[in-house]
Parts: sequence; structure tokens; C-alpha cells
Amino acid sequence: MVEYRIDRRSGIATYLQIVQQTKQALRLGLLEPGDRLPTAKEVVAATAINPNTVLKAYRELEREGLVEPRPGLGTFVRRSLARPGAAADSPLRAELADWTDRARAAGLDREDLTALVASVLEERFGETAAPGERGHEENG
Repeated sequence: MVEYRIDRRSGIATYLQIVQQTKQALRLGLLEPGDRLPTAKEVVAATAINPNTVLKAYRELEREGLVEPRPGLGTFVRRSLARPGAAADSPLRAELADWTDRARAAGLDREDLTALVASVLEERFGETAAPGERGHEENG
């Protein structure tokens, strides 16, 4: 089950953080069709956020066709966003982990890596949108 981590200093709305983290889990294959998302009560207990914020996030995920509520049972994953190359156990992930270790050994910190990756993504994809804002992947 996914565990949400809320960064109150990020400048990103809390419900969007939940949406983004859910999509990331779907992309990595950590959540699969049929899996139940944590209940609003469970998320509130773990994060101390308003239950309406959780429900808003889940409604957004439902609107995008990624989850479906089942009255009395919870909210369940309808479809995955996983691609073989992005799975948690993929060779590409292992290569990225190795690269990250080399970058850290070279003295780069998290912010350096984030800037470097964002720069290369912009160069290669020609976009500056944050993950999940491009639209075509989530609606496909």
C-alpha cells in the first residue's frame, strides 16, 4: 500500500501531492489494478491533513480514470501507468541508482541532481512541465 508523504513547504497543493505520489506508484508498478488505496481516515492519521483534501485527490484520480470508489469497500486502482522500463526492478532503475550513487560520490546533493535531471529532460523532451502535467500519459 502506498504511504503518502506531505511536504508542507513544497508550494504544491496537498491534494496534488497525493495525486502525484499515487501516479508515481502507478508508474513504478507499486500500485496495480485491484489494489486498494488507503482510506481517507488512514491518510489523515498518517499525515494530519484534512479528510476533504484526501477525498479531493481521490476524486481527481477517479476523474482521470485511474481509480474507482467502491461504496463500503474503499477506493481501488482501475488501471496502471507502469511501463516495463520504469518498473521498480527494471535495469534502467538500477542504472539510475548507480548513476545517482556516482553523482553523490562526486559531491552532488539532491538539489544538484534534481536540477541536472530537469535540465537533461528539458533538453531531450523539450518540455519544462513537471511530471504529470504534460497530459498525454495520464489520459492515454
